Amino acid sequence: MSVSHKKSIYRSEANDLALRLARQYTKNYDVIVLDHAYHGHLTSLIDISPYKFNCPGGEGKKEWVHIASNPDVYRGKYRDVDLSLEELSQLYADDVKQQIDEAEKKGRKIGAFIAESLQSCAGQVIHPPGYFNKAWKYVREAGGLCIADEVQVGFGRVGHHMWAFQLQDAVPDIVTVGKPFGNGHPISAVITTQAIARSFAQTGMEYFNTFGGNPVSCAIGLAVLEVIEKENLRGNALQVGEYMLQGMKELQQKHLIIGDVRGVGMFIGVELVKDRNTKQPATAEAQHVIYRMKENYILLSADGPHRNVLKFKPPMVFTIKNADRLLHQLDLVLSEIAMGSDELKDPGVGSASCVPKCTESQSHQNDIVKVLIKGEVKVSNEVKVNGTDTGEPPNKVQKVV
Repeated sequence: MSVSHKKSIYRSEANDLALRLARQYTKNYDVIVLDHAYHGHLTSLIDISPYKFNCPGGEGKKEWVHIASNPDVYRGKYRDVDLSLEELSQLYADDVKQQIDEAEKKGRKIGAFIAESLQSCAGQVIHPPGYFNKAWKYVREAGGLCIADEVQVGFGRVGHHMWAFQLQDAVPDIVTVGKPFGNGHPISAVITTQAIARSFAQTGMEYFNTFGGNPVSCAIGLAVLEVIEKENLRGNALQVGEYMLQGMKELQQKHLIIGDVRGVGMFIGVELVKDRNTKQPATAEAQHVIYRMKENYILLSADGPHRNVLKFKPPMVFTIKNADRLLHQLDLVLSEIAMGSDELKDPGVGSASCVPKCTESQSHQNDIVKVLIKGEVKVSNEVKVNGTDTGEPPNKVQKVV
């Protein structure tokens, strides 16, 4: 793939532009998305984000949107307890083919299939190997383009590669990247082939963006790329990520509430359940974990359809020492829950039964104001132990998770 259309813009605008590119090139309008996906806050992107349009305040699915099953091998339509990974990738890809067939029966044509290379808001989902190659083959045969949304998973976070779609040994037609490009500075980009970009340019309609390509944002983007390379942050993501993943799996052996641990690099999900057999979501417990961890200056969020998946996406400067502290504190909080010695502290959810299938701003409700300095967060002047001020000064800075 050659870089032929690249702009300094915002994440949502990048995905919006990717849709425009695909529709212009294919002359088709319809879009396939994965269930529970989120791709941005513009109207055009809310329309292709079941995470939004199927939730409170949403307007439901548009006729031109087609929802394929989320390839979640733990809780999804097809599961790894019953099938091999090869079978799972084929079945979930066949679900994409089914969406194509049903659209064509109605006289509609697919312009694009957009998906995160790893599903984030849907619950830190790791796609079965071979899924994209199989699904994208169906999409291209139907005349559509394949868009990889790398906004949350790109720039070396997966450790093994710079881009998460490389885990699948697959090449998309369009790639979108976002905020990690600027380490928090608002910059994003669209990368595609010369043929697709040329098709867009030939419309005669100028693409204009007030901040597009501005030198400040471009300089920041280049600086971030330089730091990733010189400080080997991709290698760090692999080393520390594998250490964290193993630590989480060891906690799973100790705590029955952990139903599944999955991840690659510094992209890890821990799914909490009330019962490992029924996989009943432990939603209130997940919110309690977030609350208690925040009391100890460790910031987490939960996501997935039931908001029971703890998301671990730390800054790529995260160290083994940081991981040890995280694992230790998580162990303590899960032990609290197991012993029932502390009433569940959930500022927004009293019990799992109170949680709708998905809620507005699911993963953002637990955010607090953060001061990010190269992945570090300044904390208050006091340390609390079990909710009591000790009067002792904390560490100067604490890493955010």
